[in-house]
Amino acid sequence: QVQLVESGGGLVQAGGSLRLSCATSTRIFNGNNMGWYREAPGKQRERVATITSDERATYADSVNSRFTISRDNANTTVYLQMNSLKPEDTAVYYCRAVAMGYLYWGQGTQVTVSS
Repeated sequence: QVQLVESGGGLVQAGGSLRLSCATSTRIFNGNNMGWYREAPGKQRERVATITSDERATYADSVNSRFTISRDNANTTVYLQMNSLKPEDTAVYYCRAVAMGYLYWGQGTQVTVSS
């Protein structure tokens, strides 16, 4: 059973924007930190951005000032707004949550940025 459902990936030109969404259940979302990670071909999965339950956000240096993470408590959804995209942002993006001692990952959504 898929606990985190991502959407919003696609193909975009350099300088463009995309918004990723991660929908989950109240049980996983409420009171827990959420995050976005990415995995590029031949590279290890890396943290992109995280947001706490009280909406404090942190970002990887490589995306700071270009990406914005947010959460919609009413819809138990986390978003990642990605602006000024670069070819090096090309990767599969994963949503992540830690809830009740368990680690949850989404299935991933592909983001491809052409030069």
